[in-house]
Amino acid sequence: MKSFFRMSYPYILWIALFIVAPMLMILLYAVTRSGNGTITFHFTLENFARFLSDPTFLKVLWTSLRIALITTVVCILIGYPAALFIANLPEKRQTLMILLLTLPMWINMLLKTYAWRGILMNFEIESEIKVFIGMVYDFLPYMIIQIHTAIAKLDRELLTAAYDLGANRGKAFLKVTLPLSVPGIISGITLVFLPAVSSFVIPKLLGGGNYVLIGNLIETYFLVAGDWNFGSAISLIMALIIIGSMYLTKKLDTGAEEE
Repeated sequence: MKSFFRMSYPYILWIALFIVAPMLMILLYAVTRSGNGTITFHFTLENFARFLSDPTFLKVLWTSLRIALITTVVCILIGYPAALFIANLPEKRQTLMILLLTLPMWINMLLKTYAWRGILMNFEIESEIKVFIGMVYDFLPYMIIQIHTAIAKLDRELLTAAYDLGANRGKAFLKVTLPLSVPGIISGITLVFLPAVSSFVIPKLLGGGNYVLIGNLIETYFLVAGDWNFGSAISLIMALIIIGSMYLTKKLDTGAEEE
């Protein structure tokens, strides 16, 4: 057992250097003000108060949450029928369809966004709609794959039993397939909502530079304004929202599995 535990040392070191240390740096910048010396730190909560008291920043946060929520709902509405269709195909065709679905995911997201930018620039569409299209295109495969995995694992004997007890296709779907596929839906929500709420490449390229989400705000204060303290405070607030969302989806997933 000890030898197996020693094999985890490189991963622990990796996590400490590239996850824990950067998060501690963000936390330190968020609770201090600019102009700190190498030894003396001036701790403050002004960065958080500045964000939470400014209606402009709160509007950007609300817009980010709204865009991510709508994107997630659209991905569910499109992804569930697609996943159900794929799951009802013969096994070889399922494999082929999943392969075709994952092929676009092998391409860099930046390249795909530039491609959509070239397509959508020929149409008179609002910037928000363009952002929606880009986000749904990029995140939809994650939703389909998660739901398909949940449906494919269903015991077909349960549907047979439902039909034997007099249920039609619609009732069998509502009473058997849909409840048992809820864990897949929740996993899909996690994989779509969390990256969508913090996305900055898609809004920046498809929004024409005039559509700002929370990710763009963080990028601006780090790379343009050079205010790392305020940028870190926004990042920390965003991290807390993401952690809260993950906790909520985990609770929903646990409740669904218990039912």
